[in-house]
Amino acid sequence: MSADVTVKRDVIGSDFGPQLVQGSGLDERDGGPELVQLLTPEGERLEHPSFSFGEGLSADEEAEKIRGFYRDMVLTRRIDVEATALQRHGELGIWAQLLGQEAAQIGSGRALRTQDYVFPTYREHGVAWCRGVDPLRLLGLFRGVDQGSWDPNENNFGLYTIVIGAQTLHATGYAMGVQRDGAVGTGDPERDAAVVAYFGDGASSQGDVNEAFIFAASYNAPVVFFCQNNQWAISEPIERQSRIPLYQRALGFGFPGVRVDGNDVLATYAVTQAALERARDGQGPTFVEAYTYRMGAHTTTDDPTRYRLSSDVEHWKLKDPIQRVKVYLTRNGLMDQDFADSVDAEAEELGEKLRDGCRAMPDPHILDVFDKVFAEQTEELASQKAGYSDYLDTFEPEHAGEGRAGAETASGGAR
Repeated sequence: MSADVTVKRDVIGSDFGPQLVQGSGLDERDGGPELVQLLTPEGERLEHPSFSFGEGLSADEEAEKIRGFYRDMVLTRRIDVEATALQRHGELGIWAQLLGQEAAQIGSGRALRTQDYVFPTYREHGVAWCRGVDPLRLLGLFRGVDQGSWDPNENNFGLYTIVIGAQTLHATGYAMGVQRDGAVGTGDPERDAAVVAYFGDGASSQGDVNEAFIFAASYNAPVVFFCQNNQWAISEPIERQSRIPLYQRALGFGFPGVRVDGNDVLATYAVTQAALERARDGQGPTFVEAYTYRMGAHTTTDDPTRYRLSSDVEHWKLKDPIQRVKVYLTRNGLMDQDFADSVDAEAEELGEKLRDGCRAMPDPHILDVFDKVFAEQTEELASQKAGYSDYLDTFEPEHAGEGRAGAETASGGAR
């Protein structure tokens, strides 16, 4: 019986339906043969029959673009490192690390056009960087001084979603709205828009995500489902989540899926660019599985040494997304030491800005929470706010200013 079960786990559907190779195991450790890769961990360029990087660019333009990717990834990693350190020093309540996933986020983020819209999880710090969101605004959320202070419509980058997978439904609904606004398939590159929903491998097991797939397929919505498969849903490994590679799930919903090397910024850019163009042209949704690895903890409250092997982490260190680009640029004479030094200096300046800016953030006024519920204040909430303000005014003097008087002072008058 056990031998029979083992055979069934190796090849699923060998006697019934299509052959689907198991999505986990040693043969899948490096992404499997279906992985789209354009830059190896050793910094060597590869050709792919379906996807390419640099088409239409001169040699100088291509080199400049790759140097830009390198800068983006170095600065994004610095944001992550500084935020982690700030949390360890008690300046942030929590932080969701992206260490090791820089290429997946920068490659996909730079493939977006201005009019495209992003629905993130709580880990898309690199995509936020690409969309022009001040990283200090990200820190404000994790410090607990606000609920997300950036304007989603200013950068077409939604607020972080903590509820696992919920943003895929939001993205699909928004994409259907874009469709009805006539901003799909017009042939106008300044008008046609696509939507990207980011989520992780763990979220792929959520009902919301699968419902989003159904609606997106049924209505041919212009949405790209971008899954960063970092192989761990907190402490649950990918082999407990799926019997097949995640990208193959898309076939069951009626739209294409592709697995890309999520540590290869060139491949991620090329695949996402193609998926976005497909959506803008009115060809419907695409599932992109960026096969990567979560080098850090799930969040700063997590201890990954309790559930994964250090040898796996060491294996993936050799696939570092930043190092492979640096090797490629250096080996081919496309990046000199002055450029590398300038990026490092910029990272130092960014780190100082984040440290100083985070500590200088003012505490929120306790009554502001009543103003963040609805776009327009309701009589019921106004009454609750007034009642709670009166309650705060009953506290000892050290709490003075938190009630009605403090609220009026902070706002410049009565509310």
